[in-house]
Amino acid sequence: MVFLDSATMGDASLEEIASLGDLKVFPSSTREQSFDRVKDCEVLLVNKVLVDKELMDNAPRLRLVCVFATGLNNVDLDEAARRGVPVRNVAGYSTDSVVQTTFMHILSLMGDALYYDRTVKDGTYSRSGIFTDASRSFQEIAGKTLGIIGMGTIGTKVAALARAFGMDVVYYSTSGTSHNTDYPSLSLEELLSCSDVVSIHAPLNDSTRGLLGARELSLMKPSAFLVNAGRGGIVDESALACAIDSGTIAGAALDVFEKEPLPADSPLLKVRYPDRLRFTPHTAWASKEAKARLVHLVAENIRRGW
Repeated sequence: MVFLDSATMGDASLEEIASLGDLKVFPSSTREQSFDRVKDCEVLLVNKVLVDKELMDNAPRLRLVCVFATGLNNVDLDEAARRGVPVRNVAGYSTDSVVQTTFMHILSLMGDALYYDRTVKDGTYSRSGIFTDASRSFQEIAGKTLGIIGMGTIGTKVAALARAFGMDVVYYSTSGTSHNTDYPSLSLEELLSCSDVVSIHAPLNDSTRGLLGARELSLMKPSAFLVNAGRGGIVDESALACAIDSGTIAGAALDVFEKEPLPADSPLLKVRYPDRLRFTPHTAWASKEAKARLVHLVAENIRRGW
């Protein structure tokens, strides 16, 4: 067994997988290094490393590919099938982690958390002479409308939690099926126009790539917030940066980006009003518990064999 990019799993223990055979672990692998490291590989473990025909050509003993993720866009599935090599992913392991991160961002944005934290730490509160900071107010989420783009497993759980907070929930089906009858299904334009928070939980595909650009952002309320814990590429980042600085929307939080890691020259890092933005570096999936579940389910995929 060869794991080509184990650093993506951070401090998660791989002991359960190691107990299944001879495991060789590499924190990261360049393209050239990958070719050499898979020469004797029977079970290939990857997270984001590209597994294409050329890599498989260098792994003549390959019998199984296990991906530490739900998405399989980094694997040439047709080529693997032609060789009779099963490719197995893991679904559902990070639902609670993503839902929690989504609401962490929603609460931070609507509660103006960065401002209040800074006010205490920089001494402004201590110097004020009164018991409270009355200079600005935060918003309650109760009674607000949450618009969910993509009502799959994660979107459905986000909706249930939003309802518990007293929010109204609407959604836009990116597949056009509108299968969830618990909440109103709207067109994208209707959802953007009526929502106080728009939360994205959709995959990146032909129908969602560039889904929210300058025109779509202009349909949102100036007081509204955007959260993307789905996939980078669904939101036009240049258009979002302009919308943030122009006040077209009140703020946004992103866990995913068009290019990862986020380039140092990204327009998102050069906005005039950085406090209107919240970022997490594609970690919504990566709670301690989610990573442990992921390792266990990859081990189960290996136990199933080929």
